[in-house]
Amino acid sequence: MPERLTEMLMDTWTPLIILWITVLPSIYMAPMNQSQVLPSGSSTGLKRLNEEQRVLHRSKRGWVWNQMFVLEEFSGPEPILVGRLHTDLDPGSSKIKYILSGDGAGTIFVINDKTGDIHAMKRLDREEKAEYTLTAQAVDRDTNQPLEPPSEFIIKVQDINDNAPEFVEGPYHATVPEMSVVGTFVTKVTATDADDPVYGNSAKLVYSILEGQPYFSIEPHTAIIKTALPNMDREAKEEYFVVIQAKDMGGHMGGLSGTTTVTITLSDVNDNPPKFAQSLYHFSVMEDVALGEPIGRVKANDLDIGENAKSSYDIIEGDGMDVFEITTDAQTQDGVIRVRKPLDFETKKSYTLKVEAANIHIDPRFLSGGPFKDTATVKIVVEDADEPPVFSSPTYLLEVHENAALNSVLGQVTAHDPDVSSSPIRFSIDRHTDLERQFNINAEDGKITLATPLDRETSTWHNITIVATETRNHSQVSRVPVAIKVLDVNDNAPEFASEHEAFLCENGKPGQVIQIVSAVDKDDPKNGHYFLYSLLPEMVNNPNFTIKKNEDNTLSILAKHSGFSRQKQEVYLLPIVISDSGTPPMSSTGTLTIRVCGCSSDGIVQSCNVEAYVLPIGLSMGALIAILACIILLLVIVVLFVTLRRHKNEPLIIKDDEDVRENIIRYDDEGGGEEDTEAFDIATLQNPDGINGFLPRKDIKPDLQFMPRQGLAPVPNGVDVDEFINVRLHEADNDPTAPPYDSIQIYGYEGKGSAAGSLSSLESSTSDSDQNFDYLSEWGPRFKRLGELYSVGESDKET
Repeated sequence: MPERLTEMLMDTWTPLIILWITVLPSIYMAPMNQSQVLPSGSSTGLKRLNEEQRVLHRSKRGWVWNQMFVLEEFSGPEPILVGRLHTDLDPGSSKIKYILSGDGAGTIFVINDKTGDIHAMKRLDREEKAEYTLTAQAVDRDTNQPLEPPSEFIIKVQDINDNAPEFVEGPYHATVPEMSVVGTFVTKVTATDADDPVYGNSAKLVYSILEGQPYFSIEPHTAIIKTALPNMDREAKEEYFVVIQAKDMGGHMGGLSGTTTVTITLSDVNDNPPKFAQSLYHFSVMEDVALGEPIGRVKANDLDIGENAKSSYDIIEGDGMDVFEITTDAQTQDGVIRVRKPLDFETKKSYTLKVEAANIHIDPRFLSGGPFKDTATVKIVVEDADEPPVFSSPTYLLEVHENAALNSVLGQVTAHDPDVSSSPIRFSIDRHTDLERQFNINAEDGKITLATPLDRETSTWHNITIVATETRNHSQVSRVPVAIKVLDVNDNAPEFASEHEAFLCENGKPGQVIQIVSAVDKDDPKNGHYFLYSLLPEMVNNPNFTIKKNEDNTLSILAKHSGFSRQKQEVYLLPIVISDSGTPPMSSTGTLTIRVCGCSSDGIVQSCNVEAYVLPIGLSMGALIAILACIILLLVIVVLFVTLRRHKNEPLIIKDDEDVRENIIRYDDEGGGEEDTEAFDIATLQNPDGINGFLPRKDIKPDLQFMPRQGLAPVPNGVDVDEFINVRLHEADNDPTAPPYDSIQIYGYEGKGSAAGSLSSLESSTSDSDQNFDYLSEWGPRFKRLGELYSVGESDKET
């Protein structure tokens, strides 16, 4: 520590001493009556000052500066003297007052107003503020009048080495390929120092490695990290931890330092070939394994990673190169051996393969190290399995004529058990493919026979499935498709393709073709159809028509003469015999209907009916139909007119003698009683209280309970029957407990708010004798008659 402190003091005071020696003689040599401004005490400022003195010749103005530098971080017992201000107007008396203003004036920097000495009152940090701009002025102490204009000057904070270097971006991570040559660039680090990079060596950094040698090196001034050892192998060590130091003062003793860490990872290159874990692999597989199924895996390990570790597998030698194949599992990088062709234990029981694993991505720089591949031997043993029967053919095609006899043999299928035990085989037909049971098969020898007759015209092909089953193990089953083609025999006679009807014009000429007919045959001969046409033996000398065979296997009907007449004969029937060329030949007779018609001059048929001859002269059938349609239309119009006349409405007539000026409609029909709802709309009479519900029947039972009446004594035989009935009637009328009871039924709604109230006596608290109907006569002439009727009723009751 004492040595470092001594070195710091020397670095700080040496420039100050040199500055003092340079500036002091110049200050004493200047005339006292001239103004002098010496910024920083530099020689450049002195030269500029001398030039101003020679040119301007200013007098009696001037400042005298001591020192305008202050050390940062100075912490002495007394405030540090920064400099002294002095003017030539100061004779040494106390009449002049020095004033200081600007950055930090009065707080950081304080001036003695008498002597002009400037002191720093606080510790200064150049990294916070490097310079301060102040203004000095001399004024009269008594009047405060400025003696000279204010002058501005700068106090600079002189740097000391008080900040250590820092790695702002640390810690660092870098990657470099393995096996790199010496001097391969890895990364670059950067440290910063807050000290002044211009003054001294406080910010001059030098880099070095504290940890990480001898693998890496660093450039002292550029901080570039490079590899220092060749052929560093990632498989041996993948990651390195390097400590970098940055030291200021050019790396000299006493400088401050900072460190950072750099984690360097070696990236992989393909410098290692694949290597099988073992040189010989053994696998066993059942002979009935499905094609494409994996039977084993081999693994070639590669010390590299990622793409550099990927390998491809191939079978390069062996007796099963066409039976097996090997593929690469992309996830595990295993070689998967699969079955490519069916295996047969009875044919070959083992295979030997030579498998090769080779890198996919090869780096040419490392080819000199040897081939990037490896080989291994694979032995595969085939184990016996109970296999299903094997047919002699994958498919069978049988042919049979459609007239084949029942139980005739159509063909035979054969199958055998491929196992060493050779189990017997039983054959059967899958009835799902032969629902009509048209075929049978011999379970022992596989001969297929006919069970029902076949018809080629119904179905030409029959596809069935034959099942072969081992007798010792019924689970071992095989199936084979059998296609049976039905061959044609000549068992269908030819016939007309359609029902032909020919038309012969009355004005036709002899030899004219009346109709061309064709025939069809359901059979299918190999050489195609060839038909023969002829007339019946009794029709060979037909005087009216003849036939002619055409080259296209059709037949033309010709007329022998002219002068046919509908009146003489309207329809002719011509039987024609059609024969085929099959063996044995088949024939049929078809009858052609020929109608005689009336035709136009150009041969167009107009009418073929005999009735056309009995029509009036000059009227055709079309004209007659038009006349008949007009007559029918007139009849329909007349009927409609008469109907409308009968249903014409008559105006309503008021027949009442008194013209009451009301809309009175008289109906002469008698009503149908309470159940008559057709004559008028009773919707207005519906009780609104009962719209949403049904108004039930309300029976009023008597409130008084009477004792049961005593039974009457038997009446003697001589009593009067009329008297007996009257007595019983009187008892029934005076017995309130006997039904029927009073019943309330609502037949209509009289409305609400009537001044007269309800006219019904039902549910009324008063009896008929308590009611007075005299008010009816006051309602007007309409109710006068009703009032008289009720008045008469009351008088009758009184009498």
